[in-house]
Amino acid sequence: MYYCNEGHILIIASALFLLVGCYAVLFSAFLPLTRIYLLDILARDTHYKYFVVLVVPMTVYFVIANWVGWQYYRNS
Repeated sequence: MYYCNEGHILIIASALFLLVGCYAVLFSAFLPLTRIYLLDILARDTHYKYFVVLVVPMTVYFVIANWVGWQYYRNS
């Protein structure tokens, strides 16, 4: 029996986000529409598809920077 823990879920979610982001930013300009509603919305969009791909890493950076700052504050 295969056991799926939080690490496996994180890796699968990260890979899925990478694939959807690559499709939205790079491949949607060259490929025809897929008839999948969410992917077609990303393919037709010209501005917010870049925002969605960039907001996740910036949010993670902001959370980590705040956590490190809080640790410096608590330990000083």
